[in-house]
Amino acid sequence: MELKKIMMSLLFYLISAFGISMTIKAGIGVSSFNSLNVSLSNLTEIPIGTVTSLINLLFLVACFVVDNEKKLVKYILMLLATLSFGLVINVVYYSLFKSLVMTNYLSKLLLFIAGVCIAGFGTGQVVRLATITFPIEFFCQLVAERTHLSFSQLRYGVDISCVVLSLSISLVFTLPIVIREGTIMSLLLLSGVINWSKNKGIL
Repeated sequence: MELKKIMMSLLFYLISAFGISMTIKAGIGVSSFNSLNVSLSNLTEIPIGTVTSLINLLFLVACFVVDNEKKLVKYILMLLATLSFGLVINVVYYSLFKSLVMTNYLSKLLLFIAGVCIAGFGTGQVVRLATITFPIEFFCQLVAERTHLSFSQLRYGVDISCVVLSLSISLVFTLPIVIREGTIMSLLLLSGVINWSKNKGIL
C-alpha cells in the first residue's frame, strides 16, 4: 500500500466523522446506523463517538472471523481508522460544538444537510482510494461472497436492524426518538453524495 493513499484515506475517514458529528448536533434525526449509536449513548451515557467505535469494532471482529485471507495490515489500518473515527466525533460534538446552540429550525436543517454532504464526500473518497474499508461494508461484502444474499440486501438489513433497535431502546426506556426527518433526508441524500464523490479524483 502506498503511504500517501493510506494517509489520504485516514484524512477522508475523519472528514466523514466530522460530517456525522454535524448531523448529530443538528438534532433533527440521524442516519440509520447512527440512530443506534445515539440511542445507546443516551441509554448508557457513554459518549456517542465511543459507542460508534465499539459497534464498528464488533463488526471488525466479525470480519476477522469470516475473512479467509485475514491481511494483518488491512485490519490494523481499519482498527486505527475506527478508533480515530470515534475520537473525532467525540471531540467535535462534545468540545468543538459544545457551545453551539441552535433554536432556529432552518439553521438546524442547513447544518444537517452540510453534515450529510461532508460525510458523504469523505466516505466517497475513502471508497475511491480503496485502501481502508469501513467495517460494516467490509462485513457485508464478506458475507455476500459466502451466501446467496447480495451486498445491498445485507447493508439494508443492517440499517433496518439499527432503526428497529434504536426505536426499541427509545420506547422501552422513554428516551428521545432519534429516527426523524433527518433519517429520511440522509437516506435520500447520502448515497448520491457518496456516488458523486467516489467518481471525483481529489488530491
